[in-house]
Amino acid sequence: MWILQRFFSKISKVSLLHATVLALLLIFLSSFVMKMAEPETFPRYIDALWWTMTTLVTVGYGDYFPESDFGRIFTMLLLYIFGIGAMGIIIGKVFESFSLYRKMREEGKLTYSEKGHYILIGASKEKLQQVLDEILCKEEKTEVVFVDNMERTPLEHERLFFVSGNPAEEEVLMRANILEAKSVAIFSDDRNDHSEYSDGKTLLTASRVEHISKKYGKSIYSIVEIKKDKHIALFEHANVDEFILSNDSISRLMAQAAIHHGSSKLFRQMLSSTEGENLYEINAKPHWNSYKDAAMELFEMGATLISDGSSLDIARRHHEKIPANAKLFVICDEPTYKKIIN
Repeated sequence: MWILQRFFSKISKVSLLHATVLALLLIFLSSFVMKMAEPETFPRYIDALWWTMTTLVTVGYGDYFPESDFGRIFTMLLLYIFGIGAMGIIIGKVFESFSLYRKMREEGKLTYSEKGHYILIGASKEKLQQVLDEILCKEEKTEVVFVDNMERTPLEHERLFFVSGNPAEEEVLMRANILEAKSVAIFSDDRNDHSEYSDGKTLLTASRVEHISKKYGKSIYSIVEIKKDKHIALFEHANVDEFILSNDSISRLMAQAAIHHGSSKLFRQMLSSTEGENLYEINAKPHWNSYKDAAMELFEMGATLISDGSSLDIARRHHEKIPANAKLFVICDEPTYKKIIN
């Protein structure tokens, strides 16, 4: 008995790859031995292999079985004792590997290798949930990678990948495959009440993103949330593409709602893809010579042209020629948007 205990103790310590190789050798060797020992019982090698597999997995259909004393002794000693035990260890190793993978994924220790994803950095659980819902609502196949210096993922979702570590370090951002991301959104630290410290931390991460962009010659689109608009000038050297004012934006929306009753409903529709009309980005059509041409045709289709991506005054510039490769923003429903782009 102690020999079997030492045997299984040794097997349990080998890797899954080595255990699989040993199991395959055992299966094919056993099938070969039985084919040679009882050629009448197992006329073809596939018959012996079939018998070996049904025996190892304890199915035992009974269509093939050894008839000689050697075959039966071989089955008892090699397959029933060693074979089934080894298969049990391999199955255990497989489940152990799945459990280890899930644990490492939850703890953010894996590297993301896909492309065309969105990276979110430092968002609170509430913000992460909201942004995740909005992105996945519009992007049916895109995944989101969340980067933060915490021990495990705050949310579990099949399309959310967590990377644990300091987002201001290049190695951590490279594990999130930042060079292949569609965009990087850096959130302000809600755990810090001092706007200077929060924006300083955000600036450090944004600078690291810009450093990676220059180092690898890859354009990385970045969006940064800041708490004070007077800090925007400090981010200029980091080449941030867009800024979101957190506290100031909320205060201004509250003020607008107080002055213009019901205006908050309009902003909510524009900010959410689940309510009413939504904001969409479109490319200019070749036959649109001016903003007026674009606005008139879009209006006939049921959409309202509101911006050229940089300002909201295109109504006063309706005779201006639309620049090449211009990106226009319209408000409409999803069927209208699909009709426009098609």
